Amino acid sequence: MSDYLSRVFEYAVPCLLFWGVLAVSVSVDRSRFRNCIYLLLAAASSAPLFCVLSGRHAPGTAKALSILIFAVLLSVPAVLIENGVIMYRKEGRSLQNMLSLLMGILVGVGELCFFLFFIFPIFWSDQNSEFITTGMKVLLFISLSVIYVSVVFVSFMSYTVLLQLIPRKRDFDYVIIHGSGLLRGREVSKLLADRIDKAIEVYEKDPTPPILIPSGGKGRDEEISEAEAMEQYLIEHGIPKDHIIKEDRSTTTRENLAFSKKIIDERDADPYVALVTSNYHVYRALSLCDDIDLECTGIGAHVARYYWPSALLREFAAIMSKKKNLLIFIAGWLCSVIPTMDAVMWSVIQ
Repeated sequence: MSDYLSRVFEYAVPCLLFWGVLAVSVSVDRSRFRNCIYLLLAAASSAPLFCVLSGRHAPGTAKALSILIFAVLLSVPAVLIENGVIMYRKEGRSLQNMLSLLMGILVGVGELCFFLFFIFPIFWSDQNSEFITTGMKVLLFISLSVIYVSVVFVSFMSYTVLLQLIPRKRDFDYVIIHGSGLLRGREVSKLLADRIDKAIEVYEKDPTPPILIPSGGKGRDEEISEAEAMEQYLIEHGIPKDHIIKEDRSTTTRENLAFSKKIIDERDADPYVALVTSNYHVYRALSLCDDIDLECTGIGAHVARYYWPSALLREFAAIMSKKKNLLIFIAGWLCSVIPTMDAVMWSVIQ
């Protein structure tokens, strides 16, 4: 019994440590990329603890978890490729619509390389040992790097979902509605309508209805500003005009937030602010809020299920373009892929 308790303690310490670090980091700043890494480490440290807690069923539990992880890794390219085909059919052929398809093919090739890595020793004799070592290293390097990218992406995806589940206070003073392009120059699109509807829901549930700030300027191919189109939509759905302040100068997400912040700062010294945008966009929007010192709560609006993976990939690429996030990503790659590659190569060749 004492041996069992010592093993539980041994695995519980790192598990509780990582979950505690994640909780503290999220409470301090929900927009940091490090939270995605902490979530990945917390989930990874939970698996061995779960196996130990299962007692005499530990071998079966470990096998089931291994199968589950393997199934998830295999499903990633399949889901992305399927989503890419759907995006092509529904949204047309463009690079951003084909992103999930291209990513799915890349991940699939990486996993295939990993499979071939284990097949090489069977089909090649000892006379080809030099080629085996070189070829296996190349295949293993490619496959582990691609798998690392897919694992980090799954962690990023999981964290964006977690952001939507974290409880939040109500009684907002202001709700910023992030704009998007208009149809035929003046009509609210389905994507934008979902954001506005979510803001209306927040407004109606708030004990003291907040000021709504529809944010978005006028594009070159638009007859009116996005803010004006949103204002018309809000009024048509019962929101009093004196509870709406338009921000109609912005042309980018950063400007949406910066110009909205200026409106709020001119009216209130210590406001409680919410930002409503599409659920896939909440994380990056909060990251931009942090850059301009705008403290707010992110609220995600529903988007079509087929649209979500492709949109999330674009968000992931944008997040990785930040230098500090890229450095964290590369550091994780160096600390995981290279040692794993050496360990697997040694075990197989021996």
